[in-house]
This record gives sequence, C-alpha cells and structure tokens, in this order.
Amino acid sequence: MLAFITAFAVVFLVELPDKTMVATLVLTTRYRAWPVFTGVVAAFAAQSVIAAAFGSVITLLPDRVVAIVVALLFGIGAFLLLKEGFSKEEDTDAEVGERAVVPFWRAALTSFGVLFAAEWGDASQLATAGITARYGTPIAVGLGAWLALVAVAGIAVLVGRKLAGRLPTHWIQRVAGVVFAVFAVVAVTRIF
Repeated sequence: MLAFITAFAVVFLVELPDKTMVATLVLTTRYRAWPVFTGVVAAFAAQSVIAAAFGSVITLLPDRVVAIVVALLFGIGAFLLLKEGFSKEEDTDAEVGERAVVPFWRAALTSFGVLFAAEWGDASQLATAGITARYGTPIAVGLGAWLALVAVAGIAVLVGRKLAGRLPTHWIQRVAGVVFAVFAVVAVTRIF
C-alpha cells in the first residue's frame, strides 16, 4: 500500500504542472472531451505499464537520447501549433470555441499518440520506474502512477472544456505553441 500511495503522490505532484497536462488541455480545446480523455487515459495506462515493467531499463537509457527525442517532438509540436495559430489573424465569432469535427476514434487515437509520445522520458515515467525499483511492487506502483495521471488528465479536460468555449482558437494555439517551444528548449538544455 505504501508503494501505491508513494507512486500516486509523487506522480500527481510531478504531472500537475507538466507538459502532458498542457497537451491534454490543448487537445480538449480542439476535440470533444470524451474521446480526448479516453485516448489520454489509454496512453497513460500503456506508459505506466511500460515504466513499471521496465523500470530499471528505462533509467539506464542515455539522457541525451531521451532529451533529443523529446526536444524534437516538442519542437515539431510548437512549429505546427504556431503555424496554425498565426495562419489567420482573427477568429470570427462563429469560430471561437469551435472544435474539429472528427470521429470519436480519430480524436481518441490522436490523443493517445500525442500523450504516449510525450510521456517517453518524462519525469513521471522515470519516477514510476524508480519507485518500482525501490519497492519491488510493479503492480501497486503502476496502478498508483496511472491513477495519478488519470486525475491530472481529468483536471486538464475540465479546464480545457471551459477554455474552449471562451477563448479564440488561434490564441489557444499560440500560447500552446509557445509552451511547447519552451519545453523543447528545456529538453535541449538537458542534452548539454
């Protein structure tokens, strides 16, 4: 039980201000909340299993390789968000809060892919691996970490739903693009 509580507390605190919360929030402003939440929860489940099962292996990966991949992913994400956010100057009143109309499975798979990629080498993944190594109880640690990630995703989805109806889409994309660019720069600094 101590391993479960430790994993939940550590992962929740690490993820609350993290890029994955921002990514979930941005996805919720683009797509309906339920498919985003479904995709994010599935991605977090997969990443929690991976982190718990291969805790010692993940912590042995070279920091430079992880940092380079993370920097590239967030650099590309920043570019795409900023490009789309600056492609038109203003949203019309009809476009404010407008979400992409896509099938459930497409929004869920997009959300899964974004979060699954973003979690590689993330502090919560490394923490999960470390806690697993410390306590030797991968199921309890994996479950605690996953529930913490689900709680953070739930908060992000609720906030994203509120923002989607009130802020122009291009401003959300611009802010998210800048945040992603900052994450890319932080990842680059880990390389050197």
